[in-house]
Amino acid sequence: MAYRILIVDDEIALQRMVGEILAQAGYETDSALSCAQALDRLGAAPPDAVLLDVTLPDGDGFSLLEKLRESRDVPVLFLSARDEDADRLRGLGLGADDYITKPFLPQELLLRLRAVLRRVYPQEEGTVRLGGAEILWGKSLVRRNGETVSLTAKEFALLRKLWDAQGNIVTIDTLCQTLWDGPLVGYENTLMVHIRRLREKIEEDPSHPRYLLTVRGLGYRLAREVRP
Repeated sequence: MAYRILIVDDEIALQRMVGEILAQAGYETDSALSCAQALDRLGAAPPDAVLLDVTLPDGDGFSLLEKLRESRDVPVLFLSARDEDADRLRGLGLGADDYITKPFLPQELLLRLRAVLRRVYPQEEGTVRLGGAEILWGKSLVRRNGETVSLTAKEFALLRKLWDAQGNIVTIDTLCQTLWDGPLVGYENTLMVHIRRLREKIEEDPSHPRYLLTVRGLGYRLAREVRP
């Protein structure tokens, strides 16, 4: 079942944009333009998480979070144009799970929301399907055409990073940072080697991949038809 996210923001255009980003990633969404509307939505159909602006027409997100915490422990992520350290610290100090400043990249929003949801609603690592391949996260294995192969630590880290951002581009720099510490100069060719070996394990035809796709000049992504 898809997670349901409540978006609380009085900017209708931004609210719609965030709603489209979440819907494309498979989330269900609801929206509120004020503190009062948010409380009504929370009472009528409790969401799995709340994206909350700081500045609202009938109050502020900090006060709303305090009121919310009196009765509910739903995860809350601030989305705010207020990027002062004092605001960030206040929000986190009140119990927010994250604080994201506007403007933000869609991929950043999705990654940080998924991280919060995984932490708050832990699920047992199981098996997912990727085309004709089965990925056994808990055992770091791939099963395809009746054969089972092991993923190396770096292949597992790459696949997990791409899976968590499924359908979205993960940049070369981000993937390199996932695999190596320190300066990233010179790692791009080595990354390509790991990508090729990973394709050999998950793709039916590694030379013509259907799932682990190259986005020229940017990075890689897993095709959206990937299903859990």
